[in-house]
Amino acid sequence: MADKKTNKRIKSLSIYRPFIYGTTARPFDPISNPKPPGVPDDHTHSWEVFVKGVDDTDITYWLRRVQFKLHESIPNHVRVIDAVPGKPFSLKETGWGEFEITIRLYYVTESNEKPQTLYHHLRLHPYGRTEEEKDKMKKGDGGVVKSWNYDEQIFNEPYESFYEILTTGAMPPSMVGSGQKGGKGGKQKGEKEQKVERSEGGVLARSAMIPLTNRGPDFPFSRETEQCEIEKLKKALVKVEEMTRKTKEEMEKKEKRLKELKAEGAKA
Repeated sequence: MADKKTNKRIKSLSIYRPFIYGTTARPFDPISNPKPPGVPDDHTHSWEVFVKGVDDTDITYWLRRVQFKLHESIPNHVRVIDAVPGKPFSLKETGWGEFEITIRLYYVTESNEKPQTLYHHLRLHPYGRTEEEKDKMKKGDGGVVKSWNYDEQIFNEPYESFYEILTTGAMPPSMVGSGQKGGKGGKQKGEKEQKVERSEGGVLARSAMIPLTNRGPDFPFSRETEQCEIEKLKKALVKVEEMTRKTKEEMEKKEKRLKELKAEGAKA
């Protein structure tokens, strides 16, 4: 654990790191997902709950442990998954009912941060805002139900040692020390600019980046997805504004008619 006496917080600085948490459920099927031996007869699905990085990037440099609290009817319903570099925090189970899962995040000791709690509803059956969305989920990918959430972990005023951990590798070497004249981290005379091999979409390790484009159902979170959601919100806003305008006009007509009726009543 960092020594708080010699390790100071960096004031007025916030760093965020994106991650995904959620569940993936599959109905048992003799061909595509056969029920393993020993699974109770009334169990209808296999499912997995997880916490992982966007684009499967490693997040164990800031997250050391995840506790999953399942339904009390499940044996050993409180499970703890310790970090394995490069691997997601996940556990697999089988069952027949939906319930709320409590997810507790424990950060690396250098952070000196307290654990945080998330809540996620396990979904076994297709869901959506419309029947069309439900049917699409039901027909796609063999009935697999994905309930995934994108989130961002914010570290406010991190300790210096933790800041070093968070940002090491978060930028290409050519950007490290930019604006400095020589010295540690700067570009030395005769030194060639290094290039970083990045995965498709431009995601760097230990960065706050997310992919630029969608690359399939297993990677649904990207700048492209974000832009699509923004466009949906813009269209919805236009629709709401039009509805508001029509409602306002209708109210004005009714108020005018009410005044006319009152005037006619006063004359009578």
